[in-house]
Amino acid sequence: QVQLVESGGDLVQPGGSLRLSCTASGFIMSHAAIGWFRQAPGKAREGVSCISRSDSSTYYRDAVKGRFTISRDNGENTVYLQMTNLKSEDTAVYYCASAAECGTMQRRNFRAWGQGTQVTVSS
Repeated sequence: QVQLVESGGDLVQPGGSLRLSCTASGFIMSHAAIGWFRQAPGKAREGVSCISRSDSSTYYRDAVKGRFTISRDNGENTVYLQMTNLKSEDTAVYYCASAAECGTMQRRNFRAWGQGTQVTVSS
């Protein structure tokens, strides 16, 4: 059974940093594209970052470029999202999900989803 589990969410002050983890069971993450999405209250879920399965190329939405970094640890079967210089607008539930390819991070292409981890940026 494919399962994704996110962790690392927390309450952090503006300008702070967090590292989110997405760990998989039931499949090898290096064989899939892994995306991070987020959903703020009252807003649609949006793609934040993705790492491809083929060459580990990465994608970031403009709002997080230069602040977030996605990476893999194949030995741990885990994908990370390092978030720095956090802003209040980064507050959301963050989800990881798997797909064949990142593409344009269309939600319908991502089949397996985790339950999410809460990130709150507030002073």
